[in-house]
Amino acid sequence: MEHALRGMILAILAVMLCMSPAARAQDLGLPDSPVLVVDLNRLFNETLFGERVASELEAESAELAAENRRIESELTDEEKDLTERRADMSPSDFRDAADEFDAKVQRIRSEQEGKARALAEENENAQRRFLGAARPVLERLMRESGASVLLDTRGVLLSSDVVDVTDAAVERIDDAIGDGSEVPADVEEDAPDLPVEPQESPPLVIPPQEQD
Repeated sequence: MEHALRGMILAILAVMLCMSPAARAQDLGLPDSPVLVVDLNRLFNETLFGERVASELEAESAELAAENRRIESELTDEEKDLTERRADMSPSDFRDAADEFDAKVQRIRSEQEGKARALAEENENAQRRFLGAARPVLERLMRESGASVLLDTRGVLLSSDVVDVTDAAVERIDDAIGDGSEVPADVEEDAPDLPVEPQESPPLVIPPQEQD
């Protein structure tokens, strides 16, 4: 019985090895093509990994936007108070107070812009980790399709929908890494050098000081 089972397995493997790359690709629901294309924006945004990152960054961005609005309100009130006290101040004292307020505005603006840049960098780092973790999945998909090149759709002028493997890649990446919460940071070292657009950071609004 064991001998017969071993023979059956070897026979199945022999049949698989004799199959053409096109037949193997078709059996896997993949195109048989030397060139494949993938939509990197969709690949990131529609995977569980990308959805988790987007949700976290959206919460952080909302928190930063709320902080900016609070700061804007406080600085507006402070500027209004300074303007109302101007009549009781000497020109020299008012000028010193105005300069101090302007320096405070510039410092806060720099701090808030730094936080916005940190959010953008956080998103870019997450995308690099994603590409690093997704690379083995994409390479296997290429091998199964017999492809030697995988292109981003943004760099392709015309292509057939048949060679677009974004849907298959999204499904396989979700199966392989889930939401990516367990993906180590150093995996981004294996990320291919591909153009992934960062998300927009929240706007910074701080009122300028009015000068006479």
